[in-house]
Amino acid sequence: MPTDEVARFLEALSPAHREEVRQKPREEQEKLAAAWEAELRQDTDLDTLSELSPAAAESEAARRVVEGTGGD
Repeated sequence: MPTDEVARFLEALSPAHREEVRQKPREEQEKLAAAWEAELRQDTDLDTLSELSPAAAESEAARRVVEGTGGD
């Protein structure tokens, strides 16, 4: 499992979103990865999903961040 936050974020993305994010500058990738980590920590719906499937929760949070639909 990747330990770098950006690598973990990229791993959680769908292939299409992963390629889209890889095209961005590293600084933007780091901002998205930080937003992803925050989404995982803050969204209580993801907590429930994480109990059932941590990978699914990470993927859903990554999708929300890339698509700008975070669960505020």
